[in-house]
Amino acid sequence: MAECHEIVLTGCTPTPLASYLKGLGVLRILSNCDPAIKAAWIGENLCLNSKKPAEVLVGYLLDDYAPTPVLAPWNGGSGFYQNDNQTSLRKIKKSSISRLAAFRLSLDVAERALELEGLQREASPKSEAKTKLLNRLRGLLPDDALEWLDASILLAGEKEKFPPLLGTGGNDGRLDFTNNFMQRLLDLIDAESGKANPKSADLLALALFAKPAPGLAKQAIGQFAPGQVGGPNATTGYETKGAINSWDFVLMIEGALPFAAAAVRRNEQSGAGILSYPFTVRTVSAGSGNLGVDDAASSRGELWMPLWSNPANYAEIRALLSEGRVALGARPVKDALDFVRAVHRLGGYRGVDRFQRYGLLMRSGKAYLATPLERVQVTTNPQSGWIDELERNGWLTRFRRFSQGENTAGRFVELRHRLENTMFVMAQRKPRPGHTQSLLILLGEIQGALSRSVKAQDNVPPVPQLSAKWIQEANDKSPEFRIARSLAGLRGIGEQALPLRSQLFPIHHANGNEWLVKARKSENHKKNPACLIRAQTPVQRDLVSTLIELLRLRLSLPARLDFEDKPLNSGAGIDLVDLMDFLNSDRMDAKISAILPGLALCDIPVDTNHKSGHGAISAAFALCKLALTPDATLRSLRILQEHKHLPVEPQILIKLASKDSAQAEQAIKIAWRRLHSSGLEPVMPFNQLPDSAGTDPRRLAAALLIPLKFGATHALAEAVVNDQENAQPE
Repeated sequence: MAECHEIVLTGCTPTPLASYLKGLGVLRILSNCDPAIKAAWIGENLCLNSKKPAEVLVGYLLDDYAPTPVLAPWNGGSGFYQNDNQTSLRKIKKSSISRLAAFRLSLDVAERALELEGLQREASPKSEAKTKLLNRLRGLLPDDALEWLDASILLAGEKEKFPPLLGTGGNDGRLDFTNNFMQRLLDLIDAESGKANPKSADLLALALFAKPAPGLAKQAIGQFAPGQVGGPNATTGYETKGAINSWDFVLMIEGALPFAAAAVRRNEQSGAGILSYPFTVRTVSAGSGNLGVDDAASSRGELWMPLWSNPANYAEIRALLSEGRVALGARPVKDALDFVRAVHRLGGYRGVDRFQRYGLLMRSGKAYLATPLERVQVTTNPQSGWIDELERNGWLTRFRRFSQGENTAGRFVELRHRLENTMFVMAQRKPRPGHTQSLLILLGEIQGALSRSVKAQDNVPPVPQLSAKWIQEANDKSPEFRIARSLAGLRGIGEQALPLRSQLFPIHHANGNEWLVKARKSENHKKNPACLIRAQTPVQRDLVSTLIELLRLRLSLPARLDFEDKPLNSGAGIDLVDLMDFLNSDRMDAKISAILPGLALCDIPVDTNHKSGHGAISAAFALCKLALTPDATLRSLRILQEHKHLPVEPQILIKLASKDSAQAEQAIKIAWRRLHSSGLEPVMPFNQLPDSAGTDPRRLAAALLIPLKFGATHALAEAVVNDQENAQPE
């Protein structure tokens, strides 16, 4: 069995993009020397596995490498027009060496295509003339040259398109890649003898193994290596011109060619522009500190370059790049946010375990640079698939599209930027409760902003109702979370819906996916009395005021909507410990206020823990709370007889909310009378009623809205209501 040599190319790294492409170029060229050669990205270097030693492979590059014909007769500056630098092109055409035979043939074919099209050589063709020339070349050029054509231009429909990897058809502004490729080739290969030039070996050692070498060319490398473009502050002194290794440029262009077939194969995909090219998506200003909000608008797109740690041969890598697809569910990804969400559920996409993300960003004036953004690991155990629920009813797509509109208010642009950043981070790892809470808080803010804009409601539906998984992931086991969760679970009676979100936002009570203003115009809902009543309660400046107003409206709705009971039940409740913490301090208010709107968007799971908790009981609160407790709960406690009814007494809330201590005493008396008249006999006589025991009456009023665990309500009843013949609660 032949010995396998492991060769670490310390000069080929995932960043910058020029170095990544250089590695692909090396693998592509050397597969002609050793068809079994394989490569993998180990750490920060490309590592080759070959039956041939390093010196043989290096010798092949120096003495036998036959360059791919890279030419662009459609571009000014390509060497085909009278004002171009034609020196290198002419030398190749005059050369008789075998290494340049394919190149000479392709140049001759290009000259014939220009003649057939009757083009003058004063300037390159434009518009229809350029399209006709491209189609002519597509039919005449030999296969070797078609690889470059297909990598640099996509002929689709009436107008050609340009894969961002190679600028706008093989040039970056005034820098034509093809003419520079020919110049750099002749830096390395003697056009008359076919032998390597004197400096070529040292420059190749620098390119492959990062060994120091003199003789770098003072030439531009374009968008591929931001650190080598030169300019102000690029080195010592005020300004310098870029310096490159000619082998770096040549191998980089060769490494761009494997992307050619992908551009052709993905032509069948619907969608415009950069969405047709391999591992290339629209830019999202998220996930990296290198990106600002305005970068996405001016960017040419993003490149997600695959990195693999298991050795693969060139045919396998070419097949990977030829497909160039990553799907999010049933659809191809469209932008960087889609991409990062998709790769974290691939479980090792075709052997790829990492992606290097590049943004083609406008920098240094109007020049585009392939800016490394971040390294994204492909996970084998995706943790955040539940975020996909935001796609329901097309909400995420529609919100992002709306917020990118030219006349959209700036607040929506900022909210979208925050949402994309948050989702980008959460898609890459198992979120902590704090991360999920941050996303829920943000969704609550977005829902609020949408609800205040008629234009937004015309274009974007409400945030879809989210599953109980969000509650599970957001649960940090804090009292603030438990209180907010119990409030978010407030609902209607039986089939009559009244979720809390319909009070916080103007959405249909029964259908949380429709704005109320639209529901009123719908044939299905316009006769529904619930659509005619505005349930939304304006959020107040503080939590206590908000809860009071929410409760005030909730107590008024049974009579208006024919509810048979008080709509104050929830799937979750708090125990006496959390209750007393809320009554005695306002330290939790800010967190509860922040997270409540987002939690109200979720389906609150039923809490199976009914324990009361070992907390002190405020007798004044207990009387008022029991007087406003739904009849069904009191009957389950066996303290309200089946034929009895405990009517709503809004004066309890009104008097407590006045903040007047005398009025608070009146509220307690009203509660006592209401219980007494309904057959719930308080343990204390009317003339010995408890006071609020130093609790702010308004805070006590706000706490009346907070649902309690069944055991906590039972404990309140045991404390202030006489035993109903030793009845046991259900």
